[in-house]
Amino acid sequence: MSHPSQQDHLVRMINQIAANNLHHDDVESAATMVAGHIRKFWARPMKQQISAYLQQGGDQLSPVARRAVELVGEASV
Repeated sequence: MSHPSQQDHLVRMINQIAANNLHHDDVESAATMVAGHIRKFWARPMKQQISAYLQQGGDQLSPVARRAVELVGEASV
């Protein structure tokens, strides 16, 4: 039995954070909250890894998580 990778763990975490913010009115509001959490609490290597995952397709990211990663990436440009 294989263990989840670091990437799998990050995807699961950001999707959980996104699900916890779905009480906001729309995807953009929820994604903004999630992006703020990521910026504040995730280490740079974690942010880089989840951004790289999105660039590779990010097929396991929820719509809110996907938008949050995009927002985090936009802020670092």
